[in-house]
Amino acid sequence: MISNDLYEAPDYYLLDELLTEEHKLIRSTVRAWVKKELTPIIEDYAQKAFFPKQLLKGLGAIAAFGPTIPIQYGGAGLDYIAYGLVMQEIERGDSGIRSTASVQGSLVMYPIYTYGTEEQKQKYLPKLADGTYLGCFGLTEPNHGSDPSAMITRIQDKGDYYLLNGAKMWISNAPCADIAVVWAKDETNSIRGLIVERGMEGFTTPEIHNKWSLRASITGELVFDNVRIPKTHIFPDIKSIKGPLSCLNQARYGIAWGAIGAAMDCYDTALKYAKQREQFGKPIAAFQLQQKKLAEMITEITKAQLLVWRLGTLKNDNKATPAQISMAKRNSVEMALHVAREARQILGAMGITGEYPIMRHMMNLESVVTYEGTHDIHLLITGMDITGENAFK
Repeated sequence: MISNDLYEAPDYYLLDELLTEEHKLIRSTVRAWVKKELTPIIEDYAQKAFFPKQLLKGLGAIAAFGPTIPIQYGGAGLDYIAYGLVMQEIERGDSGIRSTASVQGSLVMYPIYTYGTEEQKQKYLPKLADGTYLGCFGLTEPNHGSDPSAMITRIQDKGDYYLLNGAKMWISNAPCADIAVVWAKDETNSIRGLIVERGMEGFTTPEIHNKWSLRASITGELVFDNVRIPKTHIFPDIKSIKGPLSCLNQARYGIAWGAIGAAMDCYDTALKYAKQREQFGKPIAAFQLQQKKLAEMITEITKAQLLVWRLGTLKNDNKATPAQISMAKRNSVEMALHVAREARQILGAMGITGEYPIMRHMMNLESVVTYEGTHDIHLLITGMDITGENAFK
């Protein structure tokens, strides 16, 4: 399919000068894939609420799944700036497809690599990296979202195996997933991580329908009814909430970059439209109020770009704190939502149609602002970090 995607990424502060040639090569590879494979089909899939599962192999080929995972396990062995750029380019195409990649890399591959046994790494990581397997992450429950430590999903030691019971909710990739990384409490109330495979008796993944957001991403539940989990499927050493939270930090970092991609796409669309659309005898880009919107958009995008670049350098040096990641995730998504709304106004009625990506981005970002830690929770994380006072309890 021939793409008419004319996207040009804004770089007002010449941030490309801070990137290595490898970074730029990786970004151009992903950008070319998005233009060829994703943007020509995404509006149709979003309108129909279908998940384009055929893209999984392509995402694997461009290192979208677990970019920082070592090469020996099928990953690309890239640094965190490269990881961020990959997420930014994919979310420029669609937040739902970036969600698929984030879940696969940060919430499935990362915990297997970090907490799994060598046998688990060898068995799952290469197939997840190349898109042969699709994974999902089970933490959120129907009654426990922002307070995951209150989960009620349980595993019981039965000698030769564990018995898993409970349910998880709002799980990206679930209905199509081959494996699920699930977090549950054991008899001592310690939070344990385990790998559940599709086909295990008592394990089902009903799909959640009628979403107005992330329509090209597939979402579902994980239901466990006396599922027998072999002891070889348990992460042996992690026994606390720090396990799943460390995974969320990886995902939030990718979102901080990714949401900027959505904002950049909305800005580029609005700028091109404003230069071409004429009213009162001249392009609307010549009117002060439209220039105000565009100037504020590029200012906020640039500030966010600088923030995540610095966060990436800290991440590469293993210095980035969870609170710093929370600040960046919250800032990027809030900024992207504002840019999407302003861009929609510039396009007027055309902004709500599938002829342009803006309304799709806007609806998608309404999910992104809530998942992987809500907008308000991230604000309180920053508040606790700077005051030393816990406002959660």
